[in-house]
Amino acid sequence: MSVLLEVRNLETFYGAIMAIRGVSLEVRKGQVVTVLGANGAGKTTLLKTISGIMDPEKGKIVFDGEEIQGKEPHHIVRRGIVQVPEGREVFPVLTVEENLALGAYTRSDKAEVARDRDLVFTYFPILAERRQQEAGTLSGGQQQMLAIGRGLMLRPKIMLLDEPSLGLSPLLTQEIFTILRRLNKDVGMTMMLVEQNAAVALDLADHGYVMELGRIVMSDTAEKLAASEDIQSFYLGHANEGARGERRWKKRKTWR
Repeated sequence: MSVLLEVRNLETFYGAIMAIRGVSLEVRKGQVVTVLGANGAGKTTLLKTISGIMDPEKGKIVFDGEEIQGKEPHHIVRRGIVQVPEGREVFPVLTVEENLALGAYTRSDKAEVARDRDLVFTYFPILAERRQQEAGTLSGGQQQMLAIGRGLMLRPKIMLLDEPSLGLSPLLTQEIFTILRRLNKDVGMTMMLVEQNAAVALDLADHGYVMELGRIVMSDTAEKLAASEDIQSFYLGHANEGARGERRWKKRKTWR
């Protein structure tokens, strides 16, 4: 599999605070890559930098052969990167169908847009049932489905997902991740997944990175990370302790 997204020695600041500290990672075409870490680790900042919402101070972001660091978000979206934001951020007074239409705002191929909308409804049948319902009246799980569906309407090359399990019950989380797995297997959707729920993220992913205080401190296959004593202890076994982010990780197999 060829490399679709490559981040090299990235540094991003919030004012005087360095939020991303020399991060390097890669996502290959057709892969699901997860980035794990506690609150404040820099995961969302990483996604915002890739999406062009924030500009890096140093480093490179290479997507599909083009350097995109510092480019405007609309350019990055048109290149095929879509972000499903934390908290879903659907347009609450617009209907489900109108939200999906906005996801395809860069496209002019109306027949293909209609086909992709029907495909979204195939993966999320509850959205088809509620296509004329205002998005703000949907449940949290349905809004997350809509946010993913809206992202799919761009027909992206890669989907960046920021905490898709946030605020959802375990049952709804499993339902969302089952659909993400189907999207990866059925249509080869490449995904970069930021998540605190390490168990579901590693079960879906091919490869994983662990961030702490803006740095990548672990990198390995998802299978090996799930079997790691550190991950078992601080993410799968003792989530509260891990969430405090007090332990310093030893670097292992970080990407070069």
